[in-house]
Amino acid sequence: MGLSRRSLLAAGGALGAVAATAHPATAGTPGREAGAPGRENGRRRVRTGFERLAADGYAQLAGQRVGVVTNPTGVTPDARHLVDVMHADERVDLTAVFGPEHGFRGTAQAGGSEGRYDDPATGLPVYDTYLKSGQPLADVFTASGVDTVVFDVQDAGARFYTYIWTLYDCMEAAALAGKRFVVLDRPNPVTGRAALGPVLDRAFATFVGREPIAQAHGMTVAELALLFNGEFLAAPVALETVRMSGWRRSDFFDATGLPWVPPSPNMPTPETALVYSGTCLFEGTNLSEGRGTTRPFELLGAEGIDRRWAEAANALGLPGVRFREAYFAPTFSKFQGRTVGGVQLHVHDREAFDPVRTGIGLLVTARRSWSGFAWRPDHWIDKLTGSTRVRTLIDAGADTDEVVGAWQKDLAAFRAVRKEYLLYR
Repeated sequence: MGLSRRSLLAAGGALGAVAATAHPATAGTPGREAGAPGRENGRRRVRTGFERLAADGYAQLAGQRVGVVTNPTGVTPDARHLVDVMHADERVDLTAVFGPEHGFRGTAQAGGSEGRYDDPATGLPVYDTYLKSGQPLADVFTASGVDTVVFDVQDAGARFYTYIWTLYDCMEAAALAGKRFVVLDRPNPVTGRAALGPVLDRAFATFVGREPIAQAHGMTVAELALLFNGEFLAAPVALETVRMSGWRRSDFFDATGLPWVPPSPNMPTPETALVYSGTCLFEGTNLSEGRGTTRPFELLGAEGIDRRWAEAANALGLPGVRFREAYFAPTFSKFQGRTVGGVQLHVHDREAFDPVRTGIGLLVTARRSWSGFAWRPDHWIDKLTGSTRVRTLIDAGADTDEVVGAWQKDLAAFRAVRKEYLLYR
């Protein structure tokens, strides 16, 4: 019986360019969670891919020299880092670490990394992956001497959050270098219920969006890895995934029982992630997106904005959210040390809240209520939204419904593809 590449990749637990026998840690029918969830104080707790890998004695890594792509979010439920745990366990031969943006130990701000160094805690060599892709990144994997690359990083659920494209680049490079690739799954912190927002046009591909996926993708990192391998990579990598147990697509992060570790300096809480896929669009404007405050992406503003913006935003009647007139002085980034006016988002019904629609509504009302509104001169907004469509529609006076309606056909097509790679129901 002939099977398409997509069918082969979506069907089993061990996935790659060739069919493989499903390992116990990944076995099970797609849509059913294998293994019983953990319990703490009688409450359900999600078991991450790393927990399940370790519980199985690292059998998937036996006889392999292993390198791990991770950052401070790669932790156990008791907040130990998986690199420290694996390094101390004789059952796994951990020989290298690969750091993404912000670095392995998380010392770098946005747009930075830690470079090449030896980790003081373990002595392991740490290699920098940030802004590397293709053959140069494959050369890093080759130089490290590893046989298998393991990925374990907490995502935030948005297309422009760079860790998922680190995943993509590392998969592509591992294929070029002839390495196995294992993805340890973690929750999407804002649920996996639906994909929302515009789909990237490949003409606008950058490190904040390599391939045509929705702005809020509604997938876990393991599901994205399957999608990348099945739809986008020219040469599929020998891919395996280790699923979570106990996670439901309707779960917000606080339902998982797992510790929240900020995946980047400006993603301090799960509430930040909840709004991020919409309000990060303000990076493409001359307004502050709240960097340099204790509420990044929840506070938005600029000099000269007053109560009229909050009033206009509330008048939209956007579901699940209200807007408060707010004033703040960022300690760094835009308007550093200067008091600005704007809004703070207050999500009162996260089940009803649509972050992308909210972000568009805020852009529309900001432009109409503040004469100083401007897009960044480099049209960064086009990179974030994946095309010129949002910018040009708003500039032409379109309202929120018109802008949101413009991407529905592309979104429906993406949702149909996405459905084939979902591991949890």
